[in-house]
Amino acid sequence: MQPDTIVLVHGFWVTPRAWEQWIIHYQDKGFRVIAPPYPGFDVEVEALNADPAPIEAVTVPAIISSLEKVITELDRPPVIMGHSAGGAFTQILLDRGFGAAGVAINSAPTEGVAVVPLSQVRSTFPVLRNPANRHRAVGFDYDHWRYAFTNTFSEDQAHATYERYHVPAPGSIVWGSALANLHPGHTDTYVDYRNADRAPLLFCSGEHDHLMPPKVQQSNARHYKAEGTLTEVVVFPRRSHLMPAQDGWEEVADYALEWALAHA
Repeated sequence: MQPDTIVLVHGFWVTPRAWEQWIIHYQDKGFRVIAPPYPGFDVEVEALNADPAPIEAVTVPAIISSLEKVITELDRPPVIMGHSAGGAFTQILLDRGFGAAGVAINSAPTEGVAVVPLSQVRSTFPVLRNPANRHRAVGFDYDHWRYAFTNTFSEDQAHATYERYHVPAPGSIVWGSALANLHPGHTDTYVDYRNADRAPLLFCSGEHDHLMPPKVQQSNARHYKAEGTLTEVVVFPRRSHLMPAQDGWEEVADYALEWALAHA
């Protein structure tokens, strides 16, 4: 029985609002679509920008627990799609046995992926430049948003997405991800790359993504070693990090869904 539900997991510096066009697109195809917010993110973008306290408090275990609760309450396993940090969370959920198929779009890496391109360092510099940011919610000014999220957008569209979608990100999680390969033991983004029971996984990467470039997705995919599992990577030309909101997003949305349904 094919999945009848799609769960869309947002990343950092945005909220579920970033999926607004995909939600309607998939609903028009007859799917139930759920775009759950992280704990404390169940308010509008404007409210989070005015009071980022919920962003400062959020943790990866709390995010994963809330997503697991949403999926457990469904009648059948859904397709899980995650963007950016949501891509890493999608991988964690698949590793734990959730989902019929997963799609990680411009995904943040899970534990053990050591590729750190210079453009990624530049993109996250507003957070990583100050260790005190580990205890803060840290946003981008427009220039950093333009570089990290919308570098191939028109100027008008880049400004519009900044105003509509941008919120600060939790410095604690960004710092934790940056230091994940230096800490002893497993971190919050650990997955078992040899899990033979994991559902099929597709990495969708934007050719010109500065924050999570294609080499990050490709390295992440190569870590999966279990025989009998399916892991694929597709690169979309001329795309930036914010692919769910970039002109032509329908191509990505349709490819992701068709792949997931074909392999679920």
